[in-house]
This record gives sequence, C-alpha cells and structure tokens, in this order.
Amino acid sequence: MAADDPIRNLTDQIRDLLPRGGPSLPPGFQDNIRAIVQGMLARSELVTREEFEAQRAVLQRTRGKLEALERSVARLEAGNERSVE
Repeated sequence: MAADDPIRNLTDQIRDLLPRGGPSLPPGFQDNIRAIVQGMLARSELVTREEFEAQRAVLQRTRGKLEALERSVARLEAGNERSVE
C-alpha cells in the first residue's frame, strides 16, 4: 500500500489514538476501521481533486461568458435608452 494513502493514514491515526496499555487489539481491527472509513467516505459523495479542478475550470469559463453577456446587455440597454429620448 502506498505511503501517501489517505485512508491508511487515517486508520493509522485512529489506531494511534487508542490507549496503549489496554488489552491488545483484536485481529483485523485495523481492517475494520479501514472498511468503516471507506464506507463513510463513499457516502460523503466526495470528488477527486482532478474532478474538482475540471469543474472549477468550467465554472470560470462560464463566469467569463456571463460577464461578457452582462456587458453586452448593458451596452444594448444604454443604446435603447438614448434612442427613446
């Protein structure tokens, strides 16, 4: 398993929070924690960094187009106001 695995890191942190002097952990305890963490993350509807960045790029392009349209509408409205006078 990779050292940068966030689920592994989280399960290690949970294990490290448990008291050391107590009874030993049952076999498979860390596997159970990992399964619980994975299940919680799956239900959280998280997205990857790549998906997030792609959506952010789409939003930035859309925002730029919207701002350009708003400027165009403002110019058209200003032109109509002058022709009415």
